[in-house]
Amino acid sequence: MTRVIHTGDTHIGYAQYHSPVRRQDFLEAFDAVVDDAIDDDVDAVVHAGDLFHDRRPALSDLMGTIRVLRRLADAAIPFLAVVGNHEAARGGQWLDLFERLELATRLGDEPVTVDDTAFYGLDHVPVSRRDELGYDFVSHDASYAALVAHGLFEPFAHADWDTETVLEESDVDFDAVLLGDNHTPGRAEVADTWVTYPGSTERASASERDGRGYNLVRFDEAAAAGDDRVEIRRRALETRPFVFVEVDLDASEGEPAVRERVRQHDVTDAVVLVEVTGDGDPITPAAVEAFATDRGALIARVSDRRTVETDESVDVHFADPESAVRERVESMGLSAAALDVDDAVRSPAVADSNVRETVKARVTDRLEDPSAFVTAEETEPTEDDRDTAGVDDESDTAGVDDRRDANDADGPTETTPADGQVSMEDYL
Repeated sequence: MTRVIHTGDTHIGYAQYHSPVRRQDFLEAFDAVVDDAIDDDVDAVVHAGDLFHDRRPALSDLMGTIRVLRRLADAAIPFLAVVGNHEAARGGQWLDLFERLELATRLGDEPVTVDDTAFYGLDHVPVSRRDELGYDFVSHDASYAALVAHGLFEPFAHADWDTETVLEESDVDFDAVLLGDNHTPGRAEVADTWVTYPGSTERASASERDGRGYNLVRFDEAAAAGDDRVEIRRRALETRPFVFVEVDLDASEGEPAVRERVRQHDVTDAVVLVEVTGDGDPITPAAVEAFATDRGALIARVSDRRTVETDESVDVHFADPESAVRERVESMGLSAAALDVDDAVRSPAVADSNVRETVKARVTDRLEDPSAFVTAEETEPTEDDRDTAGVDDESDTAGVDDRRDANDADGPTETTPADGQVSMEDYL
C-alpha cells in the first residue's frame, strides 16, 4: 500500500492584490500541506506543477520554499513534482535545482518507485506541441502506476488535452492520473482510470469561492469498496478567509445599505469582496473599502455592476472605460495575434492566474499562420511615414509587446523572444 498527498498550484510568490501579506499566505498554505504530510507520515508528497507563480521567483520565495522542502526531506518524505506553465523557464527549472539539493525529484518518463507504486511525470506542454508527444514511458515492476501531469485535461472544465489519448497511447497502464493546473478540485473515471485535480492551495482568483485543500491518495487493492485499486479523499486546508458580500440595492437604498451588509459579516483579517447590483443610489467604492478595512479586513474590493444615470440625456456605465479602450485598440490596426493578446489580458472571463497561460496558448496557436502577425496595413511604413508617425505609434506598439511578454505563460519556446528572459544560472 502507498499513501501520498497529491497537491499542486501552490503559486508561491503571488502577491495577490499587490499585498505582501497575501504573498506570504501562498507560502504558508504550502507549509500547511507539508505539516499534514509529516503528521500523517505519508509515503510521498506529489506536486502536479505551478509550485511558483512566476518563472523568476523572488529570493525570499525561493528561500521560503527551500525551508519547507528541507523539513520534508528531514522527515524522509520524498517530494515528487512536475513543472507547470507558470514556472517553466528556458535555461533550467527551479525543480532541477531542488533536485540537485536533494530536496525534490523531478518526474519524467522513467519510473520513480515509492513503496509499491511507480510515479511518472508529464510537464506542461503547449497545445501546439502536443502532437509531437509519444507518451513513451519506461516500464516498471511495481504493483501500481500513476502519471503526474500539468494541464487542462478532459473531462474537466476548460479542457484542451484529450485524456483518453494519453491513456491509450501510453506504454504504461496507469491506475491514476494526478493532475494540476485546474484550480477547482475534481475527480472522474476515464478509460477505467481515476483522473483527479486537488485544486489550488490558496485562492488565486475571486472566482475560487470554495474552500482550498488537497488530495490524499491511497494505492491498495482494498483501498475502497469494491475492486477499486485507488482511493482518493479530499482534505481541507485552513487558509486566509475570503468574505463575499453580495448587495442587491432597492431603489431607495444606497451606500448605508452596503455598509450595513458588510457590518453583518466577520471581516477580521479577511479578503472582503463586495459586489453591488440593483437599482439603488450611486456608491463610492473607496468609501466602502475603507469602511471594511476599518473593521479589520486585510483587503477590501468593491465591484459595482450597475448602470448609473447621471442625467436625462446621458447614461454613464461602469463599462464605458472598457468600451473606450476597445475602440482605441480597434483603431490601432493591430494584427490578429495582438488582438488575441489584448482580449486575453482584458477579458473578465479569464482569471488573473490564467492570463499568462491563455496568452501563450493563443500566440502559440497563431505561429503556423504568419499572416496573423501582420498589421492591418498591408505594407511596412516608409522612413518618411516613420518620421511623421510621431511617438504615439511607437509607444502603442511597445505597449502591446510588453504586455505579450509579461503574460507569457506556457514557458519559452524557440519562437519566444530572448528579451527579458534569463536562465536559472544567469538568475543566480
